[in-house]
Amino acid sequence: MLSVLFAVSWDPEIRGIIVVLCMFLTLCGGTYLVIGTNLGARLGFLISVAAIFGWMAMMGAVWTVYGIGLKGREPTWKPATPISIIRDGTLLSSAEVIDVPIKIAAGASPAEVAATVKKQLEAEQWVRLDDADPRRGQAAASADDIIQNKAKEFAAGEYVTLSVYDRGGERSPKINESLDFLAFRHAPRYALVELAPLLPQRAEPARAPAKPVIDSSQPHRYLLMIRDLGTKRQPAIFITLGSSLIFGILCLLLHRRDRFVLANATGELNSAKV
Repeated sequence: MLSVLFAVSWDPEIRGIIVVLCMFLTLCGGTYLVIGTNLGARLGFLISVAAIFGWMAMMGAVWTVYGIGLKGREPTWKPATPISIIRDGTLLSSAEVIDVPIKIAAGASPAEVAATVKKQLEAEQWVRLDDADPRRGQAAASADDIIQNKAKEFAAGEYVTLSVYDRGGERSPKINESLDFLAFRHAPRYALVELAPLLPQRAEPARAPAKPVIDSSQPHRYLLMIRDLGTKRQPAIFITLGSSLIFGILCLLLHRRDRFVLANATGELNSAKV
């Protein structure tokens, strides 16, 4: 007996299953036991199950509104297809990031090309996010993961993020600009991250790291990403719809039973005459 108890306390999976099973039997089984002893086994079972699914429907509705509880995939940034990394600003039009080709004078430096690209992006409704904007931090963090781990374009410390541009993502239908809770349609949202290579820095013992210096001889890179909205509220929506359907069916069965009981009590179903 002691060995069994030690095994249960050691394995978190077995312990979790037993705890959930005991709680279910105690709460749901205890409720059914009280109701069943007063109303009968069948009627008590219908009422108990209807109460469980009614509670699950309300819980799922709260989860859906606030985005809590059982959640699916979180929204994230993913590389755009078929082209995600543009290694020269003059190629942005070829990658269909901008509509108008960028015209650069012969012998222009990478910094001048980047300045021209910035003007063209702002002219075509690309919004440059402020450095303090949380959306910029999220996009830059996703860009770091793509550049370092997936694309292997740069390693950590070999580049710096200069700017993050945002475009798209409009929601519809909306009653007004502040009331868009029922807006279920979303236009594709894109983020363009501007990256600049850094000059190699020599690390010396017992000295602070040198200040990063942008390599002015290399062109700036641009990473195009698309927003994946994820499925954060999808499980909660399914729980709400499924529980509401079962709750409605059980309420219908209880209503039909009450009608039969009332008909029997009033003698409408008994055709015999005394």
